[in-house]
Amino acid sequence: MSANHHEEAHTGPIKNPKQLLIAVFLSFVIPVFVIIGLVMSVTSEDKSGPGAANQEMAKAVRLQKVGQVEIRDANRPLRGGEAVYNGQCAACHAAGVAGAPKFQDAAAWGPRLAQGFDALVQSALKGKGAMAPQGGGDFNDTEIARGVAYMANAAGGKFDEPQPPAAPAAQ
Repeated sequence: MSANHHEEAHTGPIKNPKQLLIAVFLSFVIPVFVIIGLVMSVTSEDKSGPGAANQEMAKAVRLQKVGQVEIRDANRPLRGGEAVYNGQCAACHAAGVAGAPKFQDAAAWGPRLAQGFDALVQSALKGKGAMAPQGGGDFNDTEIARGVAYMANAAGGKFDEPQPPAAPAAQ
């Protein structure tokens, strides 16, 4: 190697710091504006759901209310255990669907009766196994307890039908 070592200067499109700043700025700003433009173009149109023939109906279904408030008569007479059983419990307990103990099947209800009435009512209100919680539906908690007493008594239990809570005394 000779003593005359020459270093070549780097040559490229960017020749000074000002050009470097402009290149860096544009390399970040242009993609951001492109992304914003794409998002705006994708979300700006009304789109129907897949297979929706009526776009207005599809939009109404997507925008429907999440919940509703139902006002009930608090002074209505409570329904008895048989009415609750026929209205809500019979769908599963009459046929033994998903492991539900059948109505009047003393062998299936025996271990459950041994747990006591309060445990049976809590299982009905909160759900157990494949049975969904029954509280908060068409029947109030006292009516659900009456339905439990009706089913348990039909299978050999000796539970009294629950009475409504006493109204507070007027002063």
